Amino acid sequence: MLKTQDWIIDDIVPDFDVEDVWALPAEGGAHDFPAVVQAQDSLDFPAAAPLPVRLLWGIRDLLGRAFGLGRISTSADAAGAWPSVPGTGEPSLRARLPEDLRDTSPASPFTDKPFRPLYRTDTELAQEISNRTMYGVMHLAWVDQGSGRYRAQMTVYVKPRGTFGKAYMAFIKPFRYAIVYPALMRHFERTWSKQH
Repeated sequence: MLKTQDWIIDDIVPDFDVEDVWALPAEGGAHDFPAVVQAQDSLDFPAAAPLPVRLLWGIRDLLGRAFGLGRISTSADAAGAWPSVPGTGEPSLRARLPEDLRDTSPASPFTDKPFRPLYRTDTELAQEISNRTMYGVMHLAWVDQGSGRYRAQMTVYVKPRGTFGKAYMAFIKPFRYAIVYPALMRHFERTWSKQH
């Protein structure tokens, strides 16, 4: 069951849409959130994902090259200058962060990921991504279930780039739900199980 509570990210992205919310297969105590972050950082995804996921990634990268959308598998560092947050001209969401959060999320040791860090607390991690179709945020949260138990939750926030961005997000949604996210959940569960 997905839980709702107040998160810092809600004040950072009020102009973004909640695209997806998933309960992750990771549970533990109040102080286990660093292990969730470690599991997320160490995912070799999509490289170690099933063939259908790798094929989808490859097709998206080919289309990205053909239509100037960029490659989704390109690392944040290799992507160069990002398109700004749609409708704002902001080059990053970092300017929206409270001052005390701006240096809380060190760069991931896995430099092949397409995300850039935003912030990290004892119960939240936010990373941003930008491409020619949308600006997005991947948010991990350690959700209090009561009785000293917590569960990981992933929320994806997006701000599409105009009509094309909205159409693109609608087009890929069935593929995300039918193929990508189930494979990601299984991959995360295996990674989490190895750690615990």
